[in-house]
Amino acid sequence: MFLHPGYMSLNMTKPKPSSYKRGRLLRVLGVGFGLAVIIGNTIGAGIFRAPGTIALQLPHPWLFLGVWILGGVYALLGAISLAELGAMIPRSGGQYVFARYTLGEYAGFIVGWSDWISTCGSAAAVSLLIGVFAGALFPSLNGRAPVIAAIVAVGFAILQWRGIVWGSTTQNITSLLKALAFLALIAAAFALGGHGSLTTTAAQRTPEGIALLAALVLSLQSVIYTYDGWNGVVYFSEEVTDPGRDIPRSMFGGVLLVIAIYLLVNIALLYVLPISKIAGQEFAAGVAAEVIFGRHGNTVFLTLTILSMLSAINAYHLMASRVLFAISRDGLFAKQAAAVNKGGTPTFALFTSTVVATLFILFGQTFEEVITVLAFFFVANYTLSFISVFVLRRREPEKERPYRAWGYPWTTALALIGSVLFLVGAIYSDTRNSVYALGLLAVSYPLFRLMKFTNIVSRD
Repeated sequence: MFLHPGYMSLNMTKPKPSSYKRGRLLRVLGVGFGLAVIIGNTIGAGIFRAPGTIALQLPHPWLFLGVWILGGVYALLGAISLAELGAMIPRSGGQYVFARYTLGEYAGFIVGWSDWISTCGSAAAVSLLIGVFAGALFPSLNGRAPVIAAIVAVGFAILQWRGIVWGSTTQNITSLLKALAFLALIAAAFALGGHGSLTTTAAQRTPEGIALLAALVLSLQSVIYTYDGWNGVVYFSEEVTDPGRDIPRSMFGGVLLVIAIYLLVNIALLYVLPISKIAGQEFAAGVAAEVIFGRHGNTVFLTLTILSMLSAINAYHLMASRVLFAISRDGLFAKQAAAVNKGGTPTFALFTSTVVATLFILFGQTFEEVITVLAFFFVANYTLSFISVFVLRRREPEKERPYRAWGYPWTTALALIGSVLFLVGAIYSDTRNSVYALGLLAVSYPLFRLMKFTNIVSRD
């Protein structure tokens, strides 16, 4: 639907630099930050929530693990293709940059705004989860989740305000803490656990035929949502020291690390608990922690969860500010959001993103409904990125590509097919919110034209 000739031009050239940019993004990031932002952005609440849902749909250990492997393959195929775009078009802003450069201003408008709003919403959701778990860990804080969440969200924004060095250092430290916490939990599970699904020969009753196919589709949706975030480094392409080398290395290394952690976590769960005990649990890792650590299990689980969420919030702020910066630099939002301070932080974009995240925190249930509707777009955005690889290979075959997608066109085609199938499954399984998303898409074009016509934002 984004390829309608009335909406965009496929002959679009690289956007002109803005005359109002007062600072510039600093090219100071390396592979270490790329790995940290992918781990921080990807590994969040999903790995705690998804296993219970998947085990309920696929109550067999090998099917349970199989969907996690398939989800990892999808992420790896996606990384193979998006790494080419990130190295070829080294401009910060994430998939918005690819869509606008390749498919035109309107496609960029859809991708950028849906990505920015959902990223702000994700920051709010994770901050609220920290507030809830902090209240469970410390009774004196119980019932104050929104206040704690707002303090956490604003606190990370303040850390990033001084510059990208502060933001990247915070990301490196918090992501390292997350990885070490998960490795400690995995090691404890194998050292102190046992008697779970991997050690029993008891057969598990699984769905068959069409029911099995439906269960696989629903489980893959949960897994792909949990893997989302593997493209985190492309939000900072023009801040990476050597994008042609570092972006592919960061994406492949980050995806492989996330796959390894997810598989080890789920194998550890199966080692500690029978799959029937995992099924339906909101936080299966919490149940496993109680088995491993006894009466201290809940404290260990709450602490692990809070630690793992910190890096996610920092990553969300970094990414949201870059998306809004890129949108504004290209004339699709207020020009002030394209201003960058001496430390390399787009301050107005960071401020606006933090305000929106804080408003989402205060409005609670309302923002959750908004994010649920916008979730439709996250794989749609990947779909457009994979299409962009094909379009640019045909349209600009001579353009310099420091990295070329391995296995093209087959790997890119597989990633594209997987995305389309996911969208079909999402529409089928959640028709109501999908209809709302399509309605939002329908009104977006008049809004896009109105913004430009009224000069709320500047034209290119």
